[in-house]
Amino acid sequence: MLVDSHVNLHGEKFLDDVDEVVARAAEAGIGTMLNICCKVSDYDDVIAVAERYENMWASVGTHPHDAKENPDITAQQLIDLAAHPKVIGIGETGLDFHYNYSDKAAQIYNFQAHIEAARQTQLPLIIHSREADDLMAETLEREMAKGTFPALLHCYTSGPELAKRAVDLGLYFSMSGIITFKNAVDVREIASWLPKDRLMIETDCPYLAPVPYRGRRNEPAYVSHVCDKLAEVRGWSVEETTQITTDAFFNLFQKARRP
Repeated sequence: MLVDSHVNLHGEKFLDDVDEVVARAAEAGIGTMLNICCKVSDYDDVIAVAERYENMWASVGTHPHDAKENPDITAQQLIDLAAHPKVIGIGETGLDFHYNYSDKAAQIYNFQAHIEAARQTQLPLIIHSREADDLMAETLEREMAKGTFPALLHCYTSGPELAKRAVDLGLYFSMSGIITFKNAVDVREIASWLPKDRLMIETDCPYLAPVPYRGRRNEPAYVSHVCDKLAEVRGWSVEETTQITTDAFFNLFQKARRP
């Protein structure tokens, strides 16, 4: 059984065929999916999709792109929403200084609220980090020193230094379809040495479709191609990679039930 640890099935790109998408995932051996909340304003839609399928879980959070949408968000607001039985993680949150759709101060404030919610609930923090390696590492080290919390760097594409510092803090990592891209040499290199028991896989659908579907709408069924490439990179069998990444998911997201 494979797990897709990061999907976005509540958006308009799946509005007309989400049932068919989930059925194809089941046929491809995907036993569990985590539907990610990128805006608190989308929370109801995220939960509605998760409630529709027994093997679907959800998160609550605001992506750094949308930090400006909730400029005064508090940890308690996130904690209250996370009480829903389907919610197993806090996020997606983090820092993204590539596009700067929200300004730096708003992103930092937003991230801080999510960290505190994760610390208090002990639900894993789902982190997006882009062009923010130094500040991300410094923030995680400082906040872990105040009180630890489980955390995942999703769709890892940052550098080796952040990866090493995150490993020392006990973070988990997930690999997306990017690992299959021809030019993603650095991503594959980092994936080759990350801790075996803290690696998982994702599609981040509808984005980042893996080869051979690159350029098309991504969907959970395609996570098997991420699994295949990770197996190749690590020198594992596909069966072993499936077991390792599935175990990592349930070891981190302890509120989720195995099917």
